[in-house]
Amino acid sequence: MGSPGLKRAQAKMESAGVDPTAIEVFSHYYRLLEHGETGMIPESSIEPLDMESLADVEVSPEEAAEAIRATVVIKLNGGLGTSMGMDRAKSLLCVRRGLSFLDIIARQVLHLRTAYDATLPVLFMNSFRTSADTLDALARYTDLPVEGLPLEFLQNKEPKLLADTLEPVSWPKDPELEWCPPGHGDLYPALVSSGLLDRLIDLGYRYAFVSNSDNLGAVADARVAGWFASSGAPFAIEAVRRTASDKKGGHFARRKIDGRIVLRETAQTRPEDRAALADLTRHRFASTNNLWFDLAAVRKTMHERRGVLGLPLIRNVKTVDPADPSTPKVVQIECAMGAAIEVFDGARTIEVGRDRFVPVKTTNDLLVLRSDVYDLGSDFVMDQSAVEIPYVELDGEVYGQIGEFDKRFPEGAPSLKDSTSFRVEGDWTFGPKVRVVGEVTLAKHVGAQRVEAGTVLEDE
Repeated sequence: MGSPGLKRAQAKMESAGVDPTAIEVFSHYYRLLEHGETGMIPESSIEPLDMESLADVEVSPEEAAEAIRATVVIKLNGGLGTSMGMDRAKSLLCVRRGLSFLDIIARQVLHLRTAYDATLPVLFMNSFRTSADTLDALARYTDLPVEGLPLEFLQNKEPKLLADTLEPVSWPKDPELEWCPPGHGDLYPALVSSGLLDRLIDLGYRYAFVSNSDNLGAVADARVAGWFASSGAPFAIEAVRRTASDKKGGHFARRKIDGRIVLRETAQTRPEDRAALADLTRHRFASTNNLWFDLAAVRKTMHERRGVLGLPLIRNVKTVDPADPSTPKVVQIECAMGAAIEVFDGARTIEVGRDRFVPVKTTNDLLVLRSDVYDLGSDFVMDQSAVEIPYVELDGEVYGQIGEFDKRFPEGAPSLKDSTSFRVEGDWTFGPKVRVVGEVTLAKHVGAQRVEAGTVLEDE
């Protein structure tokens, strides 16, 4: 017998045509939530994880080429960029030279196909809110689709739940806001319910490379593909050394009770364990969310578990309207796709360079990506040209929303390749060819300020 709240949520999903497997997955997590499950991973239950480095791995050109020819690329593209004030796919943001994230991803894939004589299909996992815009933007790349495969499949959706009652929320003024995506852990049920997992295997593909569309460093690298193929592992995640900017983020660890690798997110860390979470000498590796998995191994495991992998619950508390903090608090049931690493026997992690992890979560990140810290090569890979990535912190009240951010950099980003840190307090607009050198802070003044064209802002 299900609770009244669960029954209403299930009925709402059925009426909306949500796949039965997705409803079963949602129901699994709802029951956990109802019984007080928080998804927390206590520090006392884990120990630090060490791992091999890609820099020390030998992969022959033949192994690399063979592996990439058996690979399919999947890009997670369900994000709207609401934290930056967007209401459409974040991957539509312009990066440089008039090219968006989607443009660069498409060109990266097309280049790799030529370089390795590979089919290399690319599939975008869109949400119900990013699908149309994404397909419109990709329509110009007529040679991107692969015969027999779509360019997209849709992640499932689930009802937001009122935080105090766990009843599905009703929001008549904008019914779309009653729904949310179930986190990128929905990748596995969505691949099954769409029929794509079976189709890819039937077409002869063996491996999947999965990454976020806002991470342009996540190219389907043939050398990593070769390492994964030769490892024989069913599942692997690329990791990077954590830096000061990762102190609040998730990390890898090994679970003491069974020795399995786990991925602990910030939302799964108890308040009393936050110091250990931030200790970069203890937990040294963060996830890039660049995943590799054996398609047949995932199909077998999904079949054995009847579509429910049982990944750790993430209880995400937000408001009905993310842009309006005065609207009612809701719980969004989520799980992380990287958490599947604990499901598979023999799963692996490998340390990669920071160049494979260039995520854009805020306008701070976007400014760095648009600057000369990176060069866009002929292979459409973002190559780091600066010795180090500068720390950038823009005044969130002024620059946090993409529209206001763009107004203040009308001539493009300043030069940051010689900068170590760049902090902007208050309202500053930048003219063309501004250069930042060393450690620079622009202090807040009354009213708007301007940095004139050609100005060199230097460390004092």
